[in-house]
Amino acid sequence: MGNIKVIAFTLGNEGYGLNIDHVLSIERLTHITRVPNVPKYVKGLINLRGNVIPIIDLQSKLELGDCQYTEYSRLIIVKYEEIELGLIVEKTSNVINVDTDAIETAASSGVNTDFFEGIAKYEGRLIILLKIQELIKSEADDTAVED
Repeated sequence: MGNIKVIAFTLGNEGYGLNIDHVLSIERLTHITRVPNVPKYVKGLINLRGNVIPIIDLQSKLELGDCQYTEYSRLIIVKYEEIELGLIVEKTSNVINVDTDAIETAASSGVNTDFFEGIAKYEGRLIILLKIQELIKSEADDTAVED
């Protein structure tokens, strides 16, 4: 029927994606100011062009283990409604066009679908599409992030 643009990235050895409509920028890792009494996956805060943005380790948040930070690690800055959030990922690859007909709903896959929108088939590989609204909503609930 149509296409959606997705920023593809890696967590562990798996491919993931986010709808590009919610992505503000992709940044190199920078100094993160730690904050006390937050969940382990909340790494702290950064000041990005005058905005204070909470940073989470997406791999840890999804309970896939801790991300190994390398020169390829990136922060994907996302926004949903009025909340901005930085997601640490192992590495980003590129923006891809995914045919909506090539996306299977997460519910049909039999996995926990809290954070997953669907699974896209792209060039012979599977890309797990994340629900940014659920990630941000859970962060706002878990850490009482206020804008």
